[in-house]
Amino acid sequence: MSQFATIVKGLISTNFSLDKSASILVLTDRSTENVGRKFEGALRADEWNTDLYVMEDRTKSGEEPPSEAANRMLNFDMVFCLTKHSLTHTVARKQANAKDISVITMPGITEDMFLNGALRADYGRVERETKEMTGKLNAHQQVTIYTGENHKLTIPIGKRQGIASTGVFKEKGMSGNLPSGEAYIAPLEEKSEGTIEINGSIAGIGLVQEPIVLTIKKGRLIDATGGDGEKLLALLGRENGRLLCELGIGTNHAARITGKILEDEKAYQTVHIAFGSNHTFGGTIESNVHIDCVTKHPRLEWDK
Repeated sequence: MSQFATIVKGLISTNFSLDKSASILVLTDRSTENVGRKFEGALRADEWNTDLYVMEDRTKSGEEPPSEAANRMLNFDMVFCLTKHSLTHTVARKQANAKDISVITMPGITEDMFLNGALRADYGRVERETKEMTGKLNAHQQVTIYTGENHKLTIPIGKRQGIASTGVFKEKGMSGNLPSGEAYIAPLEEKSEGTIEINGSIAGIGLVQEPIVLTIKKGRLIDATGGDGEKLLALLGRENGRLLCELGIGTNHAARITGKILEDEKAYQTVHIAFGSNHTFGGTIESNVHIDCVTKHPRLEWDK
C-alpha cells in the first residue's frame, strides 16, 4: 500500500466512527480532480463503499455547488469535498447535515498536506487544544487583535458560542474541515472597528506579496491596501460580501503557512478573519462568498 493510502486509512480509522456499510461520496472538481480520484481510490482499496462526482470549479469560496451535485450529496452517509473553493458555508452542506449526513470539506487540498502537513498531526492533541481555545472564546465577549506596528481591530462577539473544528467526527451529521484545528466564531454583525495587517494569506489569492492593511468600520470592510487588497475587494463584491463574518484562531501544531488557506488558517500563532456568509454557523449574514484572511504572530487581548 502506498504512503498516501496508508495515511488515508489511518485518518478514517482515527478521526471517524464508521462501519463498512457506510456509503461515501467523494465530491471533487476539475482543479482538484487528481487528488480527489486518488483519495477515492485509497478509500476503495480499503474496501469502503464509495462513489466519485466531478463538478466544474466554483468561482469563489461559499458559492453553492451545482444542483445536481447538491442533490447527489443527499444520497450518502458521508461526503468528502475535495475542491478548489470551500463548500463549508453553503446551503448544500447545511441541508446534508440536516439529514444526518456528515460533510467534510477539504478546499485547496493537496497531496503534500497528506504526506507532509497538517493531516499528519496528532488529532488527539488537536482536539484537546481546539476545545480549550473554543472555551476561551465562549468565556469572553470581545477580542482585540493587535498586528504590525500600530494596527488594532476590536471584534465584539457577545454571548455567541464558538465552534471547535477539531478534525474528529465521531457522530452522524457532523461537518468541518480536514485538515482541521481551529476555534472560530461569528462576531456580532456591524460592530467591529479598526484596522488589521494581513501578512499571511487570503483565500482565492494565496500568500500575500506584502502585508496589506484592512480597514473595518461598523463591521464592514471599507478599504484594503495594495494589489492583493484590490483583488480581495473584487472577490468580495460590494454587498454583504464585505461584512466581517468570522474570527478564527489556529490550533493545529503540524499546520504550515503555504498559501493554501485550508492549512494556513489552522497553523499555530495565526488568527484569521473572514468576510461574507456566516448564517451557517451562528451569524445572520447571507452571501454567495466567504473569504478568509490569515495573519501571523498577532497579539490578542481578551475582554469581558
